[in-house]
Amino acid sequence: MTEGALTGFTVAVTAERRRDEMAALLTRRGARVVTASAISIVPLADDDALHAATEACIGLAPDLVVATTGFGFRGWLEAAEGWGLAERLREVLGRARIIARGPKPCGAIRAAGLTEDWAAPTESTDEILERLLAEGVAGQRIVVQEHGEPQTEFVAALRGAGAAVVEVPVYRWVLPSDLGPVRRLVDQIAAGQIDAVTFTSAPAVKAFLQVAGESEAVVLERLAGGTLAACVGPVTAAPLAEKGVPFVMPERYRLGALIKTLTDELPRRSVKLGVAGSTLEMRGHAVLIDGVPHTLAPAAMAILTSLAARPGVVVSKEQLIAALPRGNDGHAVDVAVARLRSALGSGRHIETVIKRGYRLRLDEPAA
Repeated sequence: MTEGALTGFTVAVTAERRRDEMAALLTRRGARVVTASAISIVPLADDDALHAATEACIGLAPDLVVATTGFGFRGWLEAAEGWGLAERLREVLGRARIIARGPKPCGAIRAAGLTEDWAAPTESTDEILERLLAEGVAGQRIVVQEHGEPQTEFVAALRGAGAAVVEVPVYRWVLPSDLGPVRRLVDQIAAGQIDAVTFTSAPAVKAFLQVAGESEAVVLERLAGGTLAACVGPVTAAPLAEKGVPFVMPERYRLGALIKTLTDELPRRSVKLGVAGSTLEMRGHAVLIDGVPHTLAPAAMAILTSLAARPGVVVSKEQLIAALPRGNDGHAVDVAVARLRSALGSGRHIETVIKRGYRLRLDEPAA
């Protein structure tokens, strides 16, 4: 059962395409969802660069076509239909060998009444390049359907091996017109308010870090130890890997598998303690007591997080003051603890140690 599996966690969605679907899947599992699309797609019908590349493809009469994404390949044909070029484009594609980067472009190729010659099992352009260079491409005319950004190294290698290459820039990415949501997400990650952030494309990762600007170092530090980075596959994760940021990704590079990976991984990382005869599980903005969620205000959550970081040990008021979102004084700590006990439904979990501070009543107290 996945219903409620992510209760207490806050998950950010940076995708534009299928954003609402991802948010619905996460919400259904109990997560609090923050949406902040890091990139926007240039409408294909209005894309002069794609129009020009389509004309060039038809004029080139390619020997080989590399289809990298199902969404992009379908969009390319739909745009060509709008320009009155679909029939001519299908004719030249039908005479060419078509290589697909995995099963999704295969589906789009077949839906168009065409047939792929081969599909890369690992869904990697590196695997495609290795195969083509081994076969030899000197003198061949090749069309490469891009997937969001130029395939610079891939195309350069083909040209270096003697091929003539036309690049088709399907669904080019640009920064969103309103950067406010992304900037707010940067601030939330820096403040430790996001438990996981999802990425479904490498351009989205790069755009997000670009918008982070001077806060990039803080964001990368959070992603390295606190906020979980979840990527749909290795191509998406590459910009994070280059910066040494750990990430999780599903075995199958699909959106549903990404959500399942998050659903499995986040609860696994939560802190679980035996406190006053109950199992207390710490999550981002809530605590589960014997599986029952208790949503906490920021101050109460800060107090409980500080106590849980040193289970069974007395934490002084001075240390707890420092942990509060806005500091204040010892009275603010007492008020926050009182509200925390009320939110937990009992005062038995937190012990007051006179003139010293507070501690969690562990079933097996620390020595």
